[in-house]
Amino acid sequence: MTESINSWIKEIEVPFPSLSDNTADAERFEKTLKTALNIQSVDMDIYLLAKLPELIRKNNFNLRCVLFKDHKRWHLAGITDNHTDTVAGLAIDLGTTTVVLRLLNLSDGQTLAESSFANPQISVGPDVLTRIHFAEKENGLETLKSLIVNGINSAVEKLCKSCNIRHSDIYLVSVAGNTAMTHLLLGLNPRYLIREPYIPVINRPGCQNARELGIKANESAKVFVFPNTGSYFGGDLIAGILYSGINRSENTSILVDVGTNAEVVLGNKNWLVACAGAAGPALEGGVTKMGMVAGPGVIDRISYDQKTQNFNVHTIEDLPPIGICGSGLIDLAAALFLSGMID
Repeated sequence: MTESINSWIKEIEVPFPSLSDNTADAERFEKTLKTALNIQSVDMDIYLLAKLPELIRKNNFNLRCVLFKDHKRWHLAGITDNHTDTVAGLAIDLGTTTVVLRLLNLSDGQTLAESSFANPQISVGPDVLTRIHFAEKENGLETLKSLIVNGINSAVEKLCKSCNIRHSDIYLVSVAGNTAMTHLLLGLNPRYLIREPYIPVINRPGCQNARELGIKANESAKVFVFPNTGSYFGGDLIAGILYSGINRSENTSILVDVGTNAEVVLGNKNWLVACAGAAGPALEGGVTKMGMVAGPGVIDRISYDQKTQNFNVHTIEDLPPIGICGSGLIDLAAALFLSGMID
């Protein structure tokens, strides 16, 4: 057994079988992998199991295993040979208004490509409440799920083409969205989110199969769906808390996540309190004159260089600016503060 490349990929050398050691391929492989990871069990997909005999022999019993650990449970997301150029992961920010995808190389963590698109469910309604009511209609839930899955798959195709890889090279996917958006992606009816006492179908969706969700990826790829903590605090907020480290901080900090809905978290490693409210409509056309939903040519990032005293402006797809979205406005306020133009 060799050392792991990183936390996602483990290289193993499976012992050759013989007449005196004729253990089945699956048990032989699983034993080697469990020893390598020092664990008691690992979940393996039936689709992967069907390919195992040929994969082992084709690669002379030297394999790279793509893995995901969900709490104490390990999932095998794929098996590749040592000659596979790219083992990719896909991160999805599932917004009510805008969906952002980032394609990553799991071998080194580098970003391969990134894109965003307007959530196709906007055609049904611009806000969560409208979509939840639509989901209660005949075939409404199926329509909403189909819209978002097709939108994601279209973006995946474009990302893969830009990087010269196949969607089958994607082995791990993470999805973070608010509670309602997560339910709609999973095909779960969110009707009781808006009725007292406001109960979701599930708080911890955990690890799902990409093919069952309809997401274009390797047929054995795993999708980790970030958990929500209730009807108003979804996986996007949990992802923000983990990324910011506010839950590990000694000092009391505040985290503001401004999207179509805004969530504010205050606290430290000992305690956290949160609240939520609408924000996107105000920033993206409801109040601001040049505000608009994120799209090609819309300003989404602004920074201030204190050395040169210049403002750096970025537009989606690097097109001439036509307006500014919510994230751009927040960046603008921060940049103006850093420049001393506002206090």
